[in-house]
Amino acid sequence: MAKIIIPTPLRKFTEQTATIDSKSETVQAAIEDLAKLYPGLQQHLFDKEGKIRSFIRIFVGDDDIQALDNEKTAIQEDTVVSIIPAIAGGIS
Repeated sequence: MAKIIIPTPLRKFTEQTATIDSKSETVQAAIEDLAKLYPGLQQHLFDKEGKIRSFIRIFVGDDDIQALDNEKTAIQEDTVVSIIPAIAGGIS
């Protein structure tokens, strides 16, 4: 099964679970299944149109899905999918 890595800021919505196994065949399906499993993630991952939010970066292995086939990027049994939320802040 593919493995989805949950970033620390989103783990409060996954009962502190750091990784989730997925049998999905695409990134979109895997992220949708994740949001169904943990409904609190829905608003953090998807916009009102059901698309993955623009400030969320998703990597398949070491590659940003934007350099691949975006949400349609295929995932295999040994794939590692990482969700990287944007982080803002710092000193003015």
